[in-house]
Amino acid sequence: MALKSFIQVHHDSHFPIQNLPYGVFKPQPHSLPRPGVAIGDYVLDLSEIAKAGLFNGPSLNNSDCFLQPTLNKFLAMGRPAWKEARATLQKLLSSSEPTLRDNANLRQKSLVPMNKVEMVLPTAIGDYTDFFASMHHARNCGTIFVGPQKPIPPNWFHLPIAYHGRASSVVISGTDIIRPRGQGHPKGNSPPYFGPSQKLDFELEMAAVVGPGNELGKPIDVNEAADHIFGLVLMNDWSARDIQAWEYIPLGPFLGKSFGTTVSPWIVTLDALEPFAADAPKQDPKPLPYLAEKISKNYDIALEVQIKPTGQKDSCVVTKSNFKNLYWTLTQQLAHHTINGCNLRPGDLLGTGTISGPEQDSLGCLLELTWNGQKPLSLNGTTRSFLEDGDEVTFIGCCKGDGYNVGFGTCTGKILPAP
Repeated sequence: MALKSFIQVHHDSHFPIQNLPYGVFKPQPHSLPRPGVAIGDYVLDLSEIAKAGLFNGPSLNNSDCFLQPTLNKFLAMGRPAWKEARATLQKLLSSSEPTLRDNANLRQKSLVPMNKVEMVLPTAIGDYTDFFASMHHARNCGTIFVGPQKPIPPNWFHLPIAYHGRASSVVISGTDIIRPRGQGHPKGNSPPYFGPSQKLDFELEMAAVVGPGNELGKPIDVNEAADHIFGLVLMNDWSARDIQAWEYIPLGPFLGKSFGTTVSPWIVTLDALEPFAADAPKQDPKPLPYLAEKISKNYDIALEVQIKPTGQKDSCVVTKSNFKNLYWTLTQQLAHHTINGCNLRPGDLLGTGTISGPEQDSLGCLLELTWNGQKPLSLNGTTRSFLEDGDEVTFIGCCKGDGYNVGFGTCTGKILPAP
């Protein structure tokens, strides 16, 4: 019999009892942030559940991890604590369990309507890394910039390429993004262009949230890496393509990326995603032994990007992709990140890179969709090569189960003019 909650959950909801993603919220503008899980149209306040003494298993009994303003302390406790919390919450929220269902006072204190709360970043992000793990995206970018003969460099098939991002400019969904200014390619003998980016883009990504992490000098085995990934969020790694194209040789992205990265507020755990595991693509050549997994898997997460052009009330779907399109898996990314002894810490964010599929309507950014502006998109009677001021971009991610969804909600940002 399917697990069912005493809270009524609409059949289209992203947040049934099978999901229970974690976030951090403020019930009132003046309130201190506190952890919660999403259930239907409500947020369950975990600080109230903890104060009521309902986390009484061996890992969480007497722990103050849910009395913190971030999830970092909980993430550091590792998979036994995560599994214990999930089992406790699924039991408390189930239709057959009276503890919360029949306690009107506790229900009143702990269940907050989702439309009344303010979501904040769920973790304190010490470091942020962005990978380049989609072969379709790598091939398209290479074809655009270096030509079709050898679009993907040989090293790409041997290791998950990445760069170190800027954690300070990671923002929660709903935060406006100010168009960055910077330098662009000079034309002829003139000096480089300087001014607002003229090629502002979105990048459809997801990101892994790191759990316990590792000590400096001690790599994480690829077959144990899943125990260091708490869950996933949607991520828009906004990109100023013109700034990036001028600056990236020889050291890679800098100002073209560091002005803003948007993440969705709810972290969907790997345990909730497990029913949607899918075989990862066959890797050729075979990866080196430290990247060779006993079980190599992605997740069947349907992804969608909508753009609402400035001044319009309706959004247009511009791409539909899927997380299972990634070539390098999350666990390979994490293992490679630590193979040199680099230490990951609770709350670190590992972006997948743009998730593009093989078809034209599954490409994960405007750079690919418009072929660097050469083939503008048609949107509700207007066109776009790149994003304009006032445009709003929304990502949606969802797994379709048997009679239920496991979803991520939305990841949204609106472009404001450069100062």
